[in-house]
Amino acid sequence: MDASIDPTQAARIALACLDLTSLNDGDTAADIDTLCAKAQGRFGQVAAVCVWPRFVAQARGLLPPAIRVAAVANFPDGSLDTARAVREAKAIVDAGGDEVDLVLPYRAFIAGQGAACAALVAAVRAAVPGHTLKLIIESGELKDTALIRAACELGLAEGVDFLKTSTGKSLVSATPEAATVMLETIAAHPRGALVGFKASGGVRRVADAALYIALTRKHLGAASLVPARLRFGASGLLGDIEAVLAGSASAAPGSGY
Repeated sequence: MDASIDPTQAARIALACLDLTSLNDGDTAADIDTLCAKAQGRFGQVAAVCVWPRFVAQARGLLPPAIRVAAVANFPDGSLDTARAVREAKAIVDAGGDEVDLVLPYRAFIAGQGAACAALVAAVRAAVPGHTLKLIIESGELKDTALIRAACELGLAEGVDFLKTSTGKSLVSATPEAATVMLETIAAHPRGALVGFKASGGVRRVADAALYIALTRKHLGAASLVPARLRFGASGLLGDIEAVLAGSASAAPGSGY
């Protein structure tokens, strides 16, 4: 953990900025009931819950307005099917969702089809005006620093509200190295003050979250440590947050980055 961030402080920031997530293939309505109950815990509410599109209406009905409902589009494969991506994004907002987490067609992007990828992102942005759009660049698949930066610049140019590391379904998810490139790109962009960062995949402990909190503070400033600028996409992080805040455990070791 970053020595300058107190574990309790990190836990409180992580809780406030948490997108409590359930994107398992076998998710049921009962699982979403449980997820939404956990989102309103004894230490406070999370920023959002993130679910499959088919559960958006259910989640919206269970949660107070202050907890946002996010769902995934073009997920997890990141196809270059614009009609599909638009259809899924519209279904999310029509069901009462507040936020769309869209997968960049990262394989096509790697293959040099940047213009087609940009067109897909632009079409989804136009389809969900007024709703938060997070672009999942799948940084662990892009690997190369220049590709990660270019994917971020594409999203920023097309008006996304957040850049998100990963689907959580790839072998390599969020890493501090990729996060640094993403945050640097946000900070350097004319729209940077309006854009947030989301670390997703492998963020399981408060110690993991503290790394990204420190990076975000370094590149975007202390004022960015709020849900409008910082999110964590995770299913297991909440348990460690609650343990730290309960005082029953110190911040557990992180992922060893």
